Amino acid sequence: MPNLEDTLLLLDTHVWIWVMNGEVEMLSPTCRNAIVRASQIGKLRVSAITVWEVGMLEAKGRIRLTKGCLDWVNEALSAPGLALLPLSPEVAIESSRLPGSFHGEPADRILAATSRIYNAILVTQDSKLLDYGQENYLSVMAAR
Repeated sequence: MPNLEDTLLLLDTHVWIWVMNGEVEMLSPTCRNAIVRASQIGKLRVSAITVWEVGMLEAKGRIRLTKGCLDWVNEALSAPGLALLPLSPEVAIESSRLPGSFHGEPADRILAATSRIYNAILVTQDSKLLDYGQENYLSVMAAR
């Protein structure tokens, strides 16, 4: 497990949904422990683009939430140790200048840029983001 005392843990959208819906069996024990520890020390984060993605997934019927989307998001954002990272100008510009070869999916580009700007470890099961991390352009942790 990475040393979280000095590092933020950034949750990809699917991981945030799993955690907030109590679907912890979707996570490896190592990942689950890292998320619990990050929460305990106030180092757990989600990106503003993640909130947008939840809204889009729910609007398209690709996910079902236990309550209205805005209520779910507001409750999920109030989880202990969790904070929202903004889509800052630095993140926006970084997302348009990522090193190496990165696909064009805007939300993934913003997640990668957010992770890079905030020196956060991105927790994901997205193979493209995990591969990008293997190229040492991004700190990643596989969710499973």
